[in-house]
Amino acid sequence: MTITAVVFDLDGTITSFNVDYMTIRAEVRSLLISVGLPASVLSTTESIFEMLKKAEIFMKNNGKSEKAIETVQAKALAIAEKYELEAAKNTSLLSGVTETLKAIKKMGLKIGLCTINSERATDYILKRFKIASYFDVLVPRNKVKYVKPNSEHLEAVMKALEAKPEETIVIGDGVGDIKCARELNAIAVGLLSGISSMDKLIDSGANYVVSSIAEAPTLIEQLNRV
Repeated sequence: MTITAVVFDLDGTITSFNVDYMTIRAEVRSLLISVGLPASVLSTTESIFEMLKKAEIFMKNNGKSEKAIETVQAKALAIAEKYELEAAKNTSLLSGVTETLKAIKKMGLKIGLCTINSERATDYILKRFKIASYFDVLVPRNKVKYVKPNSEHLEAVMKALEAKPEETIVIGDGVGDIKCARELNAIAVGLLSGISSMDKLIDSGANYVVSSIAEAPTLIEQLNRV
């Protein structure tokens, strides 16, 4: 086995998970109700992207134009970005991240970032912690039509990295990261950051589970010796 690329998630993997998703979901839900969606089909237990899929279908079925749909989507994502930028100013870099990125770069591997955050929030975080130079490819939500857990998102990162799935490690703390990786036959590494339990990560298909991002270079070295 030869590992040539590593793809990271952002929130909960590189930085502390502090985006107020429940407030974002509640505000987006209110927005969608205000444009006619039935309240009964929208829940704050689902992501805003799931809500927006429902909104697109509902609006198309009710004869709304593409422009009208895009306007609603833009308003919803603007709500999300407002909270993401606020969180970006207060988040912290997780222990061992800079050292891990340095070690992986020294191995000559390509590094990608796959995040559902906006491009502005992502750029702010990477520049704030002076780690932008370690990443060869960044694919925030606005660079793809469908975000993870849809595999299109991760596939876009690997395509930009020119990396084969079987030679790519995907490291994330969420079930969506693991599902994307397994669907594309990449190596899925679950990170125990508190968002997902070990059982959830394993049940989702994680090939490996680590308790700290600092364990990644050693895992890569071990896999490259197999």
